[in-house]
Amino acid sequence: MTAASAPMTILVTGAAGFIGMHVADSLLASGARVIGIDNLNDYYDPALKLARLARLEGQAGFAFRKIDLADRPAMAALFDEHRFDRVVHLAAQAGVRYSITNPHAYADSNLVGFVNILEGCRHSGVKHLVYASSSSVYGGNTRMPFSEHDPVDHPVSLYAATKKANELMAHTYSHLFRLPTTGLRFFTVYGPWGRPDMAAFLFADAMLAGRPIDVFNHGDMRRDFTYIDDIVEGVVRVLDHPPGGNPDFDPGNPDPASSRGPYRVFNIGNAEPVALLDFIGAMEAATGVQAIKRLLPMQPGDVPATFADTSELASLVGFAPRTDVREGVRRFVDWYRAYYRR
Repeated sequence: MTAASAPMTILVTGAAGFIGMHVADSLLASGARVIGIDNLNDYYDPALKLARLARLEGQAGFAFRKIDLADRPAMAALFDEHRFDRVVHLAAQAGVRYSITNPHAYADSNLVGFVNILEGCRHSGVKHLVYASSSSVYGGNTRMPFSEHDPVDHPVSLYAATKKANELMAHTYSHLFRLPTTGLRFFTVYGPWGRPDMAAFLFADAMLAGRPIDVFNHGDMRRDFTYIDDIVEGVVRVLDHPPGGNPDFDPGNPDPASSRGPYRVFNIGNAEPVALLDFIGAMEAATGVQAIKRLLPMQPGDVPATFADTSELASLVGFAPRTDVREGVRRFVDWYRAYYRR
């Protein structure tokens, strides 16, 4: 939001989630009115979600509604009740490995829920829908760095397939109804208030308790770890840049990143892959604890490396993530110790 603009009313889905809380907090600080929704499910400890929510509920301009994305009547009523200027859709059933054993949770939240978001935006004239996609959509791609202009037709997990489906669904609404949509492919987000199923949390929790950590593919993995503040900065900046159609779009040689309709997708990552063993080294430095590593094979649905090309994002909004992983890990460990009194 620009300083001169009137306060906007913005819907943030997944407001009790890791990224959702941080984005809502930033939008409130900018003067926006934020309506946050979340279903507060028990995929991980709901107490952490409630603690995040408590950070928002005391702020002027914030209101919370407990709603499940898949609840069609409740979602329709929400869009009827409020006239949203923008929608930041961050709620989803997350996790690659969980999607192998609980596929229906992904269909309900990531597919049915996303249709409800699109329908709400369409019928209420939302000026810009920004939604979370994932680096997982690159699936079996091996050309590095990952570019938005590369095809992403070979996902290797159901989670990734639902995120790719979200991009296709968004494109359809941009094409048919001229709904401006921007998908952001997040790359391995970490930082304070992070999810307990993510590497930084799992490592800190085990190391500070003297337990071994699971190191998949025997440590031969690289990830484009992206600090939460950088993700938030990217999301908030993109909100003010609804896409128009690409006048140079060539249907004979279609660009996956754009369309004739008001549709775009962007990578948002640190553009500096870190070896998993180096990330563990940063955790050791921040905690002062030597990790006990349990080396394991690659897990189904996982990929050996991720690496974001962020030149398109930088060209649009003049920003790309750059927080050094050692600094980001230190901040995360400081939060973890304070929150859990470890």
